[in-house]
Amino acid sequence: MGRLFRQLIAPAAPVIQRDTVRLRLDDAEIDVLRVRDPRARRLKLSVDERGARLTMPLRASLISGERFLQANRQWLQQQLARLGGDGLMAPPLRLRESGMLPLRGELLPVRWQEGRFTRMEIDAEGVCIQMPARAGEQALRRALREFYETQTRADVGQWLPKYLPSLSRAPARLRLKVMSSQWGSLAPDGSMALDLALVLGRPSAFEYVLVHELCHLLQANHSPAFWAEVEARFPHWEQERDYLRVEGRRLKSTLHQLLQVRGEG
Repeated sequence: MGRLFRQLIAPAAPVIQRDTVRLRLDDAEIDVLRVRDPRARRLKLSVDERGARLTMPLRASLISGERFLQANRQWLQQQLARLGGDGLMAPPLRLRESGMLPLRGELLPVRWQEGRFTRMEIDAEGVCIQMPARAGEQALRRALREFYETQTRADVGQWLPKYLPSLSRAPARLRLKVMSSQWGSLAPDGSMALDLALVLGRPSAFEYVLVHELCHLLQANHSPAFWAEVEARFPHWEQERDYLRVEGRRLKSTLHQLLQVRGEG
């Protein structure tokens, strides 16, 4: 009875409202996540690998939020540039608008065709996206994720046979995830997880991460013995590790913008 009484008199959990607003910067348009949070006491603008976020108290008007964004455009552009690094990063892909898709360290032009089913294919001209006339944003996001998963599995399938003979066992299975910080992981049962953002960067860096996780099948640690296994299979691993340290946040940010999702791990 006491628990039921406490539940009845307890205040309702605060409802956080989310939507997006378009903001024009000097060289591109971006989507800013607008969050109305009952716990917020003031307007706040933040930037991370998922993009820009405007947090607003419930009492703040939409007009005040717009003015706040405009007043901080320069700061926002600087933060996004710092997050993006110096590599290639395409503007977010818009439904049925011309654009570019990052893949394996390059930007591929995108063209659209109407079709019975939603699908994406690479050809001599870039990436062709076929969608039914009624298909919307959600269908595009699903197609993008399936496209990058297919490309990721193709790369792993190309490299894996080269390394399997020198291993005591093969990975139990492969899971592809959108990760916030890690590039890969190996579970005790031998299940391997890889970050989808790897396929956006240069292939040699992706291959290094694969080798790194495969070597954990031999050494479940980061001891000198582990790095010796990596070195024996991938002598230039340090260059690829440095590349990911410099370009990693940009790659993860780009994937988050394309898929508009939160990290899973």
